Amino acid sequence: MIHSLIGKLGQLSIIIAFVSSLVAAFSFYKSVVIDDLHKKGWITYAQGAFYVHAVAVVSVVFCLYYIVYNHYFEYHYAWSHSSMQLPVYYMISCFWEGQEGSFLLWIFWNVVLGMVILNTNKLWKGSVMSIFALGQAFLTSMILGVVIFNVKIGSTPFILLRDAMINAPVFQLNPDFIPEDGNGLNALLQNYWMVIHPPMLFLGFATTQVPFAFCIAGLWTGKIKEWIRPALPWALFSAMILGVAILMGAYWAYETLNFGGYWNWDPVENAVYVPWLILVASYHTMITYHNSNTALKTSILLVVATFILILYSTFLTRSGILGESSVHSFTDLGLSGQLLIYLLAYVILSIVLMVRRWKVIPTSKKEVSSYSREFWIFVGATTLCLMGFQVLLATSFPVYNSILNGLGIESNLALPADQASYYSKFQLWFGVALAILSGTGQFFWWRRMDPKKLKEILMGPILLTLILSAITMWVTKVTYFPYIVILTAGIYSVIANAKILWSLKGKWHLSGGSIAHIGIAMMLIGIMYSSGYSKVVSLNKSGLLISKEVDDEFNLSNMILFLNEPRQMDEYSLLYQGRNVEARGVPGYVPVEVLTPTHDPYHWIAAENLVRNGKIVKAQGDTLEISPENIYFKIRYEQENGKDFTLFPRIQVNASMGQVASPDIKRSATKDLYTHLSYAPYMTEEETREWKHADSITIQIGDRFFINDFVAQLDEVTRVHEVRGITLENDDIAVMATITVDGGNQPYLLKPIFFIRDQQVARIPDVINDLGVRVAFSKINPETDSFDFDIYTTQKDFVILKAIEKPFINILWSGTLLIVIGYAIAIRRRYREFVRSTDK
Repeated sequence: MIHSLIGKLGQLSIIIAFVSSLVAAFSFYKSVVIDDLHKKGWITYAQGAFYVHAVAVVSVVFCLYYIVYNHYFEYHYAWSHSSMQLPVYYMISCFWEGQEGSFLLWIFWNVVLGMVILNTNKLWKGSVMSIFALGQAFLTSMILGVVIFNVKIGSTPFILLRDAMINAPVFQLNPDFIPEDGNGLNALLQNYWMVIHPPMLFLGFATTQVPFAFCIAGLWTGKIKEWIRPALPWALFSAMILGVAILMGAYWAYETLNFGGYWNWDPVENAVYVPWLILVASYHTMITYHNSNTALKTSILLVVATFILILYSTFLTRSGILGESSVHSFTDLGLSGQLLIYLLAYVILSIVLMVRRWKVIPTSKKEVSSYSREFWIFVGATTLCLMGFQVLLATSFPVYNSILNGLGIESNLALPADQASYYSKFQLWFGVALAILSGTGQFFWWRRMDPKKLKEILMGPILLTLILSAITMWVTKVTYFPYIVILTAGIYSVIANAKILWSLKGKWHLSGGSIAHIGIAMMLIGIMYSSGYSKVVSLNKSGLLISKEVDDEFNLSNMILFLNEPRQMDEYSLLYQGRNVEARGVPGYVPVEVLTPTHDPYHWIAAENLVRNGKIVKAQGDTLEISPENIYFKIRYEQENGKDFTLFPRIQVNASMGQVASPDIKRSATKDLYTHLSYAPYMTEEETREWKHADSITIQIGDRFFINDFVAQLDEVTRVHEVRGITLENDDIAVMATITVDGGNQPYLLKPIFFIRDQQVARIPDVINDLGVRVAFSKINPETDSFDFDIYTTQKDFVILKAIEKPFINILWSGTLLIVIGYAIAIRRRYREFVRSTDK
């Protein structure tokens, strides 16, 4: 049965949300331009419309999640992004995996922020909310999903599968066909960071509209200076949220992807990174104006540019213009025209208002001294903007191509082949400049300066920096000149800002900037060590090529591990101990050898009791729910000091991406050991292990023979009354042979079974994966007291492993924590200042 009611309710809610946002925008606008006599009525009407909009948006969210949670696969969105096997906590991720859901998440956060503004900013309510509600109308139109005069407006998440795939034969035969299961969530997104990273990212997107709305409202209403104070806490909050979201994405990449790092300069990553840089520059100039009445024009330009760049990044990632240049970009749903209109509308609105007010925007007449805080803030903001421009320039190559090709001019600008090197060689030097500026500029912030005072103040931090840098370089063996500069600049920034903290003498409410700057410096140092001095430890020292089909770098930096054959790797002895899966309700991982597959790939049977901490968590014969696309490979590391640990790197069979490797990481105070698999065989049906019939033998108890060049002996043949995975009946006969195989490093046992039921014979072979052999008990010869066996051989199971040491990466993660703490302190301070100003 097609559950059409919930979809109709959701679509109706979208329409109500769209209409009410337009009504709210117009009503708030009227409350600003109309006379005071009718202002209150329009404000009341506008608030009511926005409340209706909020209820409608919540209704859309509820309907979509209800469809996903209840597995209504008759809806295209549920079928595309969820499945029956998906845990509840990952169903939340399904909600925003698609374009429509992510737009809805952005709309939802805008509703939350709009409600906060309505109830905290009475003086700015009409003008700011007019801009805000207009933005909601644009965003809601993205999920409207209606066709007017043959023009499609938006893409609805409530379209039925049969309407989305109208030409599919199955729906022509049966229009009411409902799939039994969905495509499921991309397994790469089945990660706890992906449950919290997208909401944080879209909250960051939404928050950038708040300072933008205050700025535009100020230009519109003539409050050209007054908008700074209420917008400043929001700008700081937005920078913190967007920065945390970016760092969450970086940590997800570090834990889940296998490129060996946390930032790959992907165009979609860049498209979020650039607005954040401009946002950071904007709140610094806003603080400058707040304190000294300079840089107002710069603040306006940067605040507007931040939101415009957010819209531009949305266009880049969702229009399909990036094509295959990014693994993160969405396919084009026909929304590129709408996105472009949305972008251009705000660009034109901003330009018109800025041009209109430009001449009356106050500027400082006095010359800015190089010994003033305004000068150092300006230099810092300029550096941030140059950082953003350098990244934006290359990231936009696909846009340039599209524009020029549209004008009939052939253009084939391509992104740099080695994007990491291209961007990093500029960004790291910009980072050095920021470290020096954030250290030195802080002294100008807290006191008036002249050359003599500056020399006195800087002498101590500089000397201490040189001493600590020299010691650190000697201990950690930093010899490459650019890294020496990065390390020295980072240590200088930490020491200089620490001195500022000390001088505050307990006034912690003023310490936000210094703490955040220390965090930035620590991140710079952590990036330098973890990226610049990362070391591949899985060197292939066997002298043998892994494959002729790969390059020399692959052959040199990867090593082969055969099942249960120890191999030496640097200071570690490695042992590959088999494949494992995750089973719901069973802690840790479960070896595939103790499970019996069924016709349903998501449900396997326990072939023996599964014990955890002395308790049976699953009994023999119980059905376990697993995720067959994720295989975890048990790698045991034994160190020279006798300590050992086990890692479980994952390989995921991804329909669109092939084998996708995810690392497992051993963390310590001074380094991470980052391990992932470059290849594992037998991961797909096409790679099913091939068993070759090697021999058929007839032997008696006590006879010795060869199995794949290994010496074996038939020890005994006995009748058994229990067979793994089979319930024996009274008339069944099961006979088991016990064969000992000398494997060189250790002995192995084979126990094939000869099984008779209702005069039908079944042979249950036994396998030694370590040796790549399988033996089947094929016949009993009572007249000669002998037994027939069939011997099969195959390629022994193996993995190709790469391991990298990441030194001092914890400095990077610790720096991110300090940045968040610094932002939180600064936000609290600026918000309290705003509250005090409104109470006067």
